[in-house]
Amino acid sequence: MPNYWLMKSEPDVFSIDQLQKQQTSLWDGVRNYQARNFMMKDMKPGDRVLFYHSNAKPPGVAGLATISKEAVPDPTQFNKKSEYYDPKAQADHPRWFCVEVAFAKKFNRLVTLDEIRKKKGLEKMLVIQKGQRLSIQPVTKKDFDIICKMGEGS
Repeated sequence: MPNYWLMKSEPDVFSIDQLQKQQTSLWDGVRNYQARNFMMKDMKPGDRVLFYHSNAKPPGVAGLATISKEAVPDPTQFNKKSEYYDPKAQADHPRWFCVEVAFAKKFNRLVTLDEIRKKKGLEKMLVIQKGQRLSIQPVTKKDFDIICKMGEGS
């Protein structure tokens, strides 16, 4: 059984359209320990992802991805020119990990955060909870299915 996730990305940094063009990408640059731990310990190939555009007007779920490879050391932590460089990370003792995601589908329409807040049945989604800013969040299959129907215009 796959797990279900919501993964946030700012569309001016990395969008669903960029993932569609590339087909796969490392989900690098995450610098939150809880999100890192989800990638290291819980995410497995085949898991399904709601691709969420954050810091957008409006924010919302733009499409779907899948986890295509298990976590590997995040290469940006070793790159001194990267904004995600971590001087405490060492090749033999990395601090940050990332999974690879693969494009699955772009929704017919963006499922906005406001729509998610108003949709009956989605009241417990973490993305709408006050103070919840985590860039990677678990999602129930029920919530995943509701969002997919909304994204297809149903």
